[in-house]
Amino acid sequence: MLEEVERWLASRSWSAADRPLDQLAAAKRARGSRVSVVLPALDEEATVGEIVEVVRRDLMDPVSGTPLVDELVVVDSGSTDRTAEVAAKAGARVVHRDEILPRIPALPGKGEVLWRSLLVTSGDIVCFVDADLRDFDAAFVSGIVGPLLTDPEVQFVKAMYDRPLVGAGGVPDAGPGGGAGQGGRVTELVARPLLNLHWPRLAGFVQPLGGEYAVRRSLLERLPFPVGYGVELGLLVDALHTVGLDALAQVDVGVRIHRHQDGLALGRMAAAIYRTAQLRLSRGHLVRPELTQFVRGEGGFEPRTYAVDTEERPPMREIEEYTRLSGREAG
Repeated sequence: MLEEVERWLASRSWSAADRPLDQLAAAKRARGSRVSVVLPALDEEATVGEIVEVVRRDLMDPVSGTPLVDELVVVDSGSTDRTAEVAAKAGARVVHRDEILPRIPALPGKGEVLWRSLLVTSGDIVCFVDADLRDFDAAFVSGIVGPLLTDPEVQFVKAMYDRPLVGAGGVPDAGPGGGAGQGGRVTELVARPLLNLHWPRLAGFVQPLGGEYAVRRSLLERLPFPVGYGVELGLLVDALHTVGLDALAQVDVGVRIHRHQDGLALGRMAAAIYRTAQLRLSRGHLVRPELTQFVRGEGGFEPRTYAVDTEERPPMREIEEYTRLSGREAG
């Protein structure tokens, strides 16, 4: 590991408990900051309501909690279940992806939703939280927002956590292949090797692909957004090159339990992440990639071919509607 990364780990890695809620509330008032929490959601009726309820109770209600969050927005990317209804009933403002920036037809993918969310939020700090988390704790938000409220030099904060595999019955699997660190398979097999080989200054991030991170809007609006699964890697790499390692940080928020995807879905995710890295390593002409996987059918193994996410959205400050909304000039 680079000496620079060792120093960074010592100075830019914290625990959520390092910053008590009353300290964060005082810092928020002193700086006049506004915090927006965004939950990208696709068919998450089983979990989105609890997340919304916890954020509202613990981080928005001045009676039952500590008011750190100013707005809570669920962006629905085309759910076919009751995600939107459950989120709205729990107290979130729900916006459908296709209603945001209708001039540009929406593409499928998580990154697309995160990019569009900048147009329907107003906080100078934007906190992204995946909508499939179970046993959700408000520290997932307060922990990663904390450094941005208390340290003006920090601009991008990732959550770090244990990520156990969840076995049958919905409990963490402590058997072979289970354990605290076995939930991030694409992280360990794809993202971490890529970062260590090509961006070794990012080797200190425990969960580089985690979906919980808080960023200053002034940085987010300058970054391109891969539309699919590569968004977390792309934002992290581009943030490093834009503001430098010392502006990045991570906070331990405990344990993350969520719905795991099957091996084929993880393969597609891995291909998109590799492609995102490839684009950042070489901006020359590249063929549009596809990924072929195999499933067993009645006649044996059958191929299934998928296009790999390659589209990226430009920095939001280049979008006319955003510059009008924010009162900023594009540049």
